[in-house]
Amino acid sequence: MANLKEIRNRISSVSSTMQITSAMKMVSAAKLKKAQDAITAMRPYADKLTELLQSLSATLDADTGSKFSTQRQVKKVLIVAITSNRGLAGAFNSNIIKEVNKLTSETYADKEVSYLVIGKKANDAFKKTNKVIANKSDVFDDLTFDNVAEIAQLLMDKFVAGECDKIEIVYNKFKNAATQIVMTEQFLPIVPIEGNGSASSDYIFEPGKAEIVEQLIPKSLKTQLYKGVRDSFASEHGARMTAMHKATDNAKELKDQLTLSYNKARQAAITNEILEIVGGAEALNN
Repeated sequence: MANLKEIRNRISSVSSTMQITSAMKMVSAAKLKKAQDAITAMRPYADKLTELLQSLSATLDADTGSKFSTQRQVKKVLIVAITSNRGLAGAFNSNIIKEVNKLTSETYADKEVSYLVIGKKANDAFKKTNKVIANKSDVFDDLTFDNVAEIAQLLMDKFVAGECDKIEIVYNKFKNAATQIVMTEQFLPIVPIEGNGSASSDYIFEPGKAEIVEQLIPKSLKTQLYKGVRDSFASEHGARMTAMHKATDNAKELKDQLTLSYNKARQAAITNEILEIVGGAEALNN
């Protein structure tokens, strides 16, 4: 009977775990809908704004170009790693950490690399390297454009001041609830579209291209970072919902297996008791 008791305890434990994972799945599904609507609504605007400014930058002379498009010899690289504050989201966080490590050890092996982290999981992964210049994980407590814009302004200031020659953003791009794509985007300097800038010929600019670029580039960069954080936020809930769905299914399968084992063990115990009773009765009759 001790074996039966042990199986009952395991069934109870698995059932409790299944209830927790199922509840977490429902919570993430509810949050995912709102996050998905937000990133879907802003993505066309952000992409078009970036395309327009890149096209404009390609048509400007070097002397009139923006300070944010200045190409310098890359010696110092700043990587912005965007993860989540919590785990239980499958490979969501580990994929970002792997990609950042790959950039550090391969792409920028001969450069001075530092990190700005958004998300506690990224901070936990890189704080021991003593290369984390800022931890902005609290932005997820109140995810608004203004709060993300402050981080973007910090990045722009560091680039203009020459503290870094190149800034990369690494984040998960939301595709659907089951699929997140690890993205590495160059934040600064701005990369002009290759060609003669013919894409801007459909627009009439007032007062002029240079003035518009100077005014809109900071807004475009803030929007780009906000899009990346929003993408990551939606991807987090999609990954967690998928992970909790799989965990719930696995718990249910394990519970069914334990229940079957329990029934078999219980049936065997009952059969043994019956055999002992019958054997005892026959012994008395003889």
